[in-house]
Amino acid sequence: MSDKPIIAIDAMGGDFGPDVVIPAAVTVLENNKNLDIILVGDQELLQGYLSKLNSSIVQRLSIHHASEKVEMHDAPAMALRKKKDSSMRVAINLVHDKKADAIVSAGNTGALMATAKFVLKTLKGIDRPAIVSTLPSVNGHTYMLDLGANVDCTAQHLMQFAVMGSVLAEAMDNKPAPKVGLLNVGSEALKGNAQVKEADQVLSTVEEINYIGYVEGDDIYHSPVDVVVCDGFVGNVSLKTAEGVAKMVSQFMKDEFKRNWYNKIAALIALPVLKALKSRIDPRVYNGASLLGLRGIVIKSHGGADIFAFSKAIETAVHQVEEDLTQRIDRQLEHILDR
Repeated sequence: MSDKPIIAIDAMGGDFGPDVVIPAAVTVLENNKNLDIILVGDQELLQGYLSKLNSSIVQRLSIHHASEKVEMHDAPAMALRKKKDSSMRVAINLVHDKKADAIVSAGNTGALMATAKFVLKTLKGIDRPAIVSTLPSVNGHTYMLDLGANVDCTAQHLMQFAVMGSVLAEAMDNKPAPKVGLLNVGSEALKGNAQVKEADQVLSTVEEINYIGYVEGDDIYHSPVDVVVCDGFVGNVSLKTAEGVAKMVSQFMKDEFKRNWYNKIAALIALPVLKALKSRIDPRVYNGASLLGLRGIVIKSHGGADIFAFSKAIETAVHQVEEDLTQRIDRQLEHILDR
């Protein structure tokens, strides 16, 4: 990594493209003087945005032209084969060619995973990359993986996820020996399917991680576990379920506060508490999922992210670059493989 991190951004990806990406990039650059950003996309279009910006910011924003765009409905295989000059592919190429330290995209998740795996390849000892994200908890936050990249996993895959998640938590939170739990239908040794039971046995032998055993669904948000490991099917269902519950509770609260004048007055009194609560569980704060296991840092933003949320994804990329995350995972895996 260079002394000054360079982040490549797929400027055409997501629901809003440059309308969100560029203001978010400007926000991050204003808050981080030791950073450069490469916007990848239609040069003429992007130049029109940059012409309106402060010159000191533009000096740290460059444009790398790409003639194509991966649409949200594009099949991953088609995007990989047919759109070799897409903003997504070109941004990933910049990381591969060491011209950027990380890539951030709000584009098609399947296409991003397929293209990044094809271009960057996986680290030695990693069979499949995993998607990891940060979830709020009563103890701060929890890292959970995999969240959808691999719906069918072996015990070895889950072990690899655990190693990567442990290194991530240690690097991002400066926390030695983060606690790693395996998601199961119960904490008792007899519970779980064959895959989970075998993974439990494998993880128990890995001295390099602080494996605490099984955790249940509610432990993701209430237990002092730092990393929760599961296959992509379970992880994605768990994540979407939690998002649905959060939306339902939010809607219920709005309905009740609007029910009558007494409740409206109560809402005004409770407004400071409600704002504090919103800030703690605001999903935009946790925007920016990592594609772990690749030979390069790849961050996936939510496609519908607003400026604040996308800036958080960029900040995640910067933090991972500064912590030399890919190399740290690689060294840990090498140590385990040697043993």
